[in-house]
Amino acid sequence: MGSGEYRLKRLIVTADDFGRSAAANEAVEDAFRNGILTAASLMVGADAAEDAVVRARQLDDLGVGLHIVVVCGRAVLPAEEIPDLVDSSGMFDTNLVRAGFRYFFLPNVRRQLAREIRAQFDVFQKTGLPLDHVNAHNHMHLHPTVLSLILDAGRAFGLRAMRVPDEPSQVPGAPPLSLAGRLGRRFLGVWLGLMRVRLRRAGVAGNDRVYGIRDSGALVRERMLSLLAELPDGVTEIFSHPARGGWDGVEEAARHYRFEDEFRALVDAEVKAAAAASGATLTAFRGI
Repeated sequence: MGSGEYRLKRLIVTADDFGRSAAANEAVEDAFRNGILTAASLMVGADAAEDAVVRARQLDDLGVGLHIVVVCGRAVLPAEEIPDLVDSSGMFDTNLVRAGFRYFFLPNVRRQLAREIRAQFDVFQKTGLPLDHVNAHNHMHLHPTVLSLILDAGRAFGLRAMRVPDEPSQVPGAPPLSLAGRLGRRFLGVWLGLMRVRLRRAGVAGNDRVYGIRDSGALVRERMLSLLAELPDGVTEIFSHPARGGWDGVEEAARHYRFEDEFRALVDAEVKAAAAASGATLTAFRGI
């Protein structure tokens, strides 16, 4: 990709947690057909994953990726095959810090994690859908062990692009970060730099920046308009969690999310006009 092409303004608009519920799947289909959505990240072990795949097969240009789950969700392998990784019902740890330490320091856990990640790639491949991109639930692909295992497994499954969860310190329309936030962002920047180096060496493409982390669960119409009004050159990904209403079993950390408002933002007439006026080419990850 030449330097002139690199600076072209491209926008990827992604729905995470595709397959989590029928409400989420309906929102993905509607926002793709009638809004600015270009991509969706599929949780292959989630309750409504089969319904998501059926819908995706009818949406030829939707860029469907793999949303790898290694925390706060269900594994695809049976619990008895990965007993050090999940509980007896097959559920991952909901404590991200504890899970991160275990993945880094415990060899048995790492071996089982490698099997599970490969199994999730395999389940995705069996859907027959082209693999547009990969990311991880709760951005766990920032974890060096998780990233290594994704890159190792991904070679056999056509991994070509991955979300880089690099959100600028200054987000249009949002208040400035606190001192603690700025220090945390500086520390995170080191990890993001290492991640970019590793992706480049593996031949895996990534976005230049992402929006949706600080606005997680609240990427509503007004926030979308603010972001689209100041869209920079290069590749930007905006991700949200749209759904057509709620559902039973929403995870505790997401109970405050404005799922339906996020969906409405993606199909809003002014948001669509702002996306067109931004000068960005709407694309999926395959377009970078």
